[in-house]
Amino acid sequence: MTTKAFGIKISTKGDKDIIDLTPKVAESVAQSEIRDGMALVFVPGSTAAITTIEYEPGLLQDLPEFLEKTIPAGKSYHHDQTWGDGNGYAHLRSALIGASFTCPLIAGRLILGTWQQIVLLEFDNRVRHREIVVQVIGD
Repeated sequence: MTTKAFGIKISTKGDKDIIDLTPKVAESVAQSEIRDGMALVFVPGSTAAITTIEYEPGLLQDLPEFLEKTIPAGKSYHHDQTWGDGNGYAHLRSALIGASFTCPLIAGRLILGTWQQIVLLEFDNRVRHREIVVQVIGD
């Protein structure tokens, strides 16, 4: 079994920023030279998430609207009372979506649906500089 790790540096605009990571993850897979296995994409931190979505204008509006209805930013959370940073909602959204996504690799390609992209969801209430970890495992 071979494992290779890569970092992808991303600067975000803060809350509601959705960034398509697919090309950079595919580049990491190509650099790994691993043909069959899996790619794990992980964001360190507790106020962002990794998932898949069809990266198109409608869903780029629908997803933040859904999250705002489900976990509103304007509400007071116990975390905010403890830390005073106003980002309790960001932690809850991250916990709901999750910090990682694993994608199979076959013949050196990410196995994604036609309209499926791997995305970083930034929930924090400020600009962030993230280093996404891509771990390619296989062969």
